[in-house]
Parts: sequence; structure tokens; C-alpha cells
Amino acid sequence: MSAPEQVVYLNVPVERIAVLIGTEGQTKKLIEDTFGVTVRVDSSSGQVELRPRQGQGGGDPAALLKARDAIVAIGNGFSPDKALQLSRDEVILEVIDVSEYVGKDPEDLKRVMGRIIGAQGKTRRIIEETAHVDLAITRDKVSIIGHPEDVDAAKRAVMMLIEGAMHSTVYRFLDQYAQRRKFSRRGLF
Repeated sequence: MSAPEQVVYLNVPVERIAVLIGTEGQTKKLIEDTFGVTVRVDSSSGQVELRPRQGQGGGDPAALLKARDAIVAIGNGFSPDKALQLSRDEVILEVIDVSEYVGKDPEDLKRVMGRIIGAQGKTRRIIEETAHVDLAITRDKVSIIGHPEDVDAAKRAVMMLIEGAMHSTVYRFLDQYAQRRKFSRRGLF
């Protein structure tokens, strides 16, 4: 008796389907080849079905989940190049649904997302550069790609902003993280 086939279903915003598929299907094929999966996309609904590729180079459950994360990342605004970083074991995706913390009121969401982005994108840029992560920000979500400890620091910074911390407090936290990171990379911690 064989194990049941693993299938992952997810929804991608319809406006991001073209990015997921790519010119002449190149991005979809790259995802399939990179992760050893088969991707089926319903362009009208945004529904995506992922299955392990049968036979050679497929069937790894971890690869199926990594492929799911890459597709979620593209759906949340990342370029395919950045999303495909998730094929590496040491890179993860974290998605923060800001509406879970501030509610669905459009004005509250706009205000908090503006705090996360900062004037001319300053806060976003500081988070990315200091924590060594990539951010994608949509109307109500902040997605983070990077190494687990860097993603944790970036997530903490975003959560501090959501909770109303002053920008200077968040920048100080990030500076302290950067110092610890630098020393731990040198083996001094």
C-alpha cells in the first residue's frame, strides 16, 4: 500500500499570477525544476496546486513546503529571484498579517503600514540593511526572507512598530542586533 500523494493548495492574488507564471511560463518551470514539483495554476481564480514530481528529482516533502513558501512569497510581492532564495535550507519566509494586530479598518492599516515603511521607505530600508533580510510589503502584510536569526530580528522590529514603539527605539534595537550579529559571525560570542 503506497502513501497518499501529498498535495498543497494555496491562493495567490490574481494580480500576481502573471509574475508567478512568468514570460512563456519560465518562472513556473523554474519553480518546478528547482523544487522537484508540479505546479498547476488557475489564472482566473488564483488557485495553485502543488504536487511532488513523480520519479527522479521529486517527492521530497521538505521541497514541497519550500516550493509553497516560494509561491507565497511571489504572491506577497517578492520577485521570483528573491523568492527562489527559499530553495536554500538556511533561508526562510515569515509573513506577518498586520490586520491580525490592528484590525481591518483601512485607516488603521494605512497608518501602521506607513510606520513600517517610513518616510521615503527609510524604516523599511533600515530593517532590510541592518537585519540582512528582504522585505515585501502589501496592503496588509509584511513578508520577510532571510536567515532564521535575521528574520527573527526583522520580525521583532516590525512587531515593535505595530505595537507603537518609537522609530528611534526600533533603530536602537536593530543597531544592537547588528552588533551582536557581527561579533557572533566572527565567533566572539
